[in-house]
Amino acid sequence: MTRVEQIRQYPWRLWTRQVSTIVRMELRKSLFRWRSAWIYLLAFAPVGIILTHALVDHDTSGGMREDILVLAGIFQFYYLRLAIFFGCLGIFTRLIRGEMVERSLHYYLLAPIRRELLVIGKFIAGVITSVTVFGSAVFMATTFMYLRFGHKGMEFLTDGPGAYHMKAYLGITVLACIGYGAIFLALSMIFKNPIVPAIVLFGWEAINPVVSPLMQKLSIIFYLRHLVPVEVPAQGMFAILTVVAEPVPAWAASLGVLALTAGVLVLACYRVRKLEISYTTD
Repeated sequence: MTRVEQIRQYPWRLWTRQVSTIVRMELRKSLFRWRSAWIYLLAFAPVGIILTHALVDHDTSGGMREDILVLAGIFQFYYLRLAIFFGCLGIFTRLIRGEMVERSLHYYLLAPIRRELLVIGKFIAGVITSVTVFGSAVFMATTFMYLRFGHKGMEFLTDGPGAYHMKAYLGITVLACIGYGAIFLALSMIFKNPIVPAIVLFGWEAINPVVSPLMQKLSIIFYLRHLVPVEVPAQGMFAILTVVAEPVPAWAASLGVLALTAGVLVLACYRVRKLEISYTTD
């Protein structure tokens, strides 16, 4: 029997049903929890500010260029560097480590299901949750930014460059949630306290533009920076965050995030096989 024939004989339908069940259970726990309120606040705080700006400031004589740059700055410096990073930290570390702390993970581990499927199901649920929250926030922030320009602003969003900007921001948001989510899910299985390695990762992402080209590729932000549709003319300490030493095609940057994510997930699936729970020490 060839390897291909062996793969075909795997119980794919059973595995699909099991993963789907895990995803549905995790979504009910992740999307509607009071303890997740800080993540919603993190995501939608700029939306409230931008909406207030749209309702109060009716001066459109300066055109949309300034608003385009402001929105690009909010997305690159706030959402990518802070909100999505720490939002994914809260969402994905809770999937494994949070259940170990709450002493409920053993119910999953005692079920007749492969542990790798448990990781995949929880990862998919985390991606759906984070993309829903931050994707909605980015969509609303982009839309509200141009509401005050009336018909001209809506044309910019639907038929002009704004449509491309919107798609780019949403696509980058999805890739960021996938990449950071996989990393934080893996960290939560390796470290009892994933906050410390998360802070180290945050520092690594911040200094990424000044390290060697080879080391830059071991970072999510390296690939995402090549996908932003609008360059922000940053000055001072923020200028280092916008440096792009070697331009990378959009397709290569997207594949880079997905490849890095796949590698981390393989590590997580390997690690979960050896995961042991000791409630006397956790």
